[in-house]
Amino acid sequence: MMKRILLALAGVLLLCAVPSGLRAQTLQDILQEDPELVTDASRRTVGEVLERLVESELPNVPEFLSVWQDRELYFRESDGLFYYVEDPDADELTLIDIDTGEVAGTSGSREIDQLRPNRGVQTVIGSALVQFQLNADEPRVRRTALRAIDRDPEEEHLPLIRELLETEEDEDVRNAASALLTKLTIAFADSDEARVAAIDTLRGNISIEARAVLNPLLATRTEVAETMPEDANIARELEPGSDDLPLADAYEMLVAAELAPPLITDEERLDTLEANIVDGRVGGIPLAQLNTEAARERAYDALIASGAAEAGSTEAEIAEIVAGYAFYEEYRESSVAVTDAAESALASIEGSVALYNFLDLSLDALSLASIYFLAAIGLAITFGVMGVINMAHGEFIMLGAYTGFVVQSIVPNDTASIAIAIPLAFAVTFVAGVAMERLVIRWLYHRPLETLLATFGISIAIQQIVRQIFGTLSRPLSPPDWLAGSVEFNDVVSISSIRIAIFLLGVIFFVALWLILNKTRLGLEVRAVTQNPAMASAMGINPDRINMLTFGLGSGIAGVAGVAIGLFAQVVPDLGSNYIVQSFMTVVVGGVGNIFGTLAGAALIGFLQKGIEWMNPSNTLAAQTYMILFVILFIQFRPRGIIALRGRAAGD
Repeated sequence: MMKRILLALAGVLLLCAVPSGLRAQTLQDILQEDPELVTDASRRTVGEVLERLVESELPNVPEFLSVWQDRELYFRESDGLFYYVEDPDADELTLIDIDTGEVAGTSGSREIDQLRPNRGVQTVIGSALVQFQLNADEPRVRRTALRAIDRDPEEEHLPLIRELLETEEDEDVRNAASALLTKLTIAFADSDEARVAAIDTLRGNISIEARAVLNPLLATRTEVAETMPEDANIARELEPGSDDLPLADAYEMLVAAELAPPLITDEERLDTLEANIVDGRVGGIPLAQLNTEAARERAYDALIASGAAEAGSTEAEIAEIVAGYAFYEEYRESSVAVTDAAESALASIEGSVALYNFLDLSLDALSLASIYFLAAIGLAITFGVMGVINMAHGEFIMLGAYTGFVVQSIVPNDTASIAIAIPLAFAVTFVAGVAMERLVIRWLYHRPLETLLATFGISIAIQQIVRQIFGTLSRPLSPPDWLAGSVEFNDVVSISSIRIAIFLLGVIFFVALWLILNKTRLGLEVRAVTQNPAMASAMGINPDRINMLTFGLGSGIAGVAGVAIGLFAQVVPDLGSNYIVQSFMTVVVGGVGNIFGTLAGAALIGFLQKGIEWMNPSNTLAAQTYMILFVILFIQFRPRGIIALRGRAAGD
């Protein structure tokens, strides 16, 4: 036992005999060289200990800096050592060695001090920490460091970003660093030439970040001086008494700058009147008569005349005083070259934003037109071939949406459910349309008023049946995950994936219908019945059968449109009512019985409605009203629509 003790003492003596420079240096060793630089850190002195830590190249320095910056570093005066703490809220604190990360004992909360560096010290520590993160091996860590700099940029970060770009190979990190370098150069570069060159790189950049960098350069403050200063960066002169600078505000600026005496307030005037009450009178006017503003003004004028009160400035005098000074807005940025470059760059950006806003509005209008086309194409077929005003067309759209909901309730996979729902919705509404045509419509041909009333009654009946089955609450029809997002071209132009899918669906149906009507026997018979039913019948075509199939086809297409619309609209019993008016407007404007006309009508209605909504975004109901007025006016000049139907039916 004694031998072991002697060996241990010899080891300690040998360790003490080794020069300190030859021993491996630890964090604690560095901090103990001058612990007051840590415990009483200031922005002016903290750089010395940070320099030692950086030069040590110890792997645990970044963790230490992060803990110190977050005010989670502790110092125990009894042994003069620094510690981490496992649970700062506990009464008995568990101390963690800053070098090994192992438990180094416990301490009472009153025996150890938590170090709380101020904001300035935290900023300097953050800069040192960022330097470590920018040199990290993982691109993710370097991107995190760049985001930290972007949140709180400092002038000392500028050379760090330049050094990073010299060696950086990761494309994402390089892009982020380049954007940040532009921002820091504009804010902290020494020369105006460098700042202007950085600003010029932002021309046409429509990102929010670019505008956030440029807008502060054009921030102004309102100033007043005896004469317009020659060395100031003036944004514009202000005319007192104008909307930009009311006369009262201009005079208040003079008072605040001690260039004019303050105006007498109502409270000061009342205090003066009260102080000059003599024998129940003020300025010779009895107190009982001072119940109006005019009487109080007469009393105060009497006190002015007797020298008992100070005269206030009249409006004419205020205007005269204000006219003797120069009022102006001055850029907070002192460099004229920088503000001129920023104004020019922002003007370029605004031009690009206006163009992209137009493209974004056009995409919205195109998506709306595709929705109207899908909703109206079935109606165009039935209305064009048979001349039937089907007020229940919207309910076929609604039935298609509920078919999608039922399928999705059974099939959990959203993609598979939508793939099943589209043909099933077509089949369900096709059968419903055929049944409606066989039971009701075929007995009312050439009786438009009775047909309108009958189909309107059927639409109400279908709505009530659906309410009894599914209730009145909205039913979810969830799109697949690959349709849940949106396609963003830039910060201005974007379109939801669902609307793109609906547009493609509209294109598919347009092509399919064109092929059916122009390349199949059914299409030939439909066109024959449309143009001349009597002649078609004489040629062996059964118009009754064609009417049935055509009505079923139009109803089936409405069901498919219902599935598409249900992906972004609320699936409720009155869903179809929201589209029946637009469907009829699309058919009438485009031209009855022509799919090209329906396409043209949907495009016109969609673009016009979006344009009206853009001009009056706070009132979407007004857009619907204006659209109806437009359709009424349009059919006065072109009653057959954009593309008129040819043949005998055109004259019916």
